[in-house]
Amino acid sequence: MFITDEDYAVVIGEDALKITSRSSEKNRANAVIEAIEEVSGYLRPVYDCKAIFSAEGDARNMLIVMRTADIALYNLASSLPQKMGIEIRKERYERAIKWLEGVKSGDITPDLPLVEDKNEPVSFGTVYHSEPRLRHNW
Repeated sequence: MFITDEDYAVVIGEDALKITSRSSEKNRANAVIEAIEEVSGYLRPVYDCKAIFSAEGDARNMLIVMRTADIALYNLASSLPQKMGIEIRKERYERAIKWLEGVKSGDITPDLPLVEDKNEPVSFGTVYHSEPRLRHNW
């Protein structure tokens, strides 16, 4: 799994993690899969998401690990009765999404592997084109 129990220690305490995930490894694993897909949606146009999320240990980008954990925890907290602890999870989720939008727009450039497609140039959300030339010959 891309996110380990030790990775959660940066963003949530051990007891709070058990409560948030309702002590279920399956709930936690599903939340991580959903978070990876959400993060990939922002990174996929430019970065090699398969390489990013298949990395293990110290080869992982720890900022991506933290942002993915924040999104996974937000998804878990959203399913709790009476939305216990949702305020801090929502704040961290919004910060993660704001950071991902900055990456997508090209304002933030993390140290991640780029897509290596020989047919398509890498673009950071900017597309250049022009309109067809106007001909006013009547």
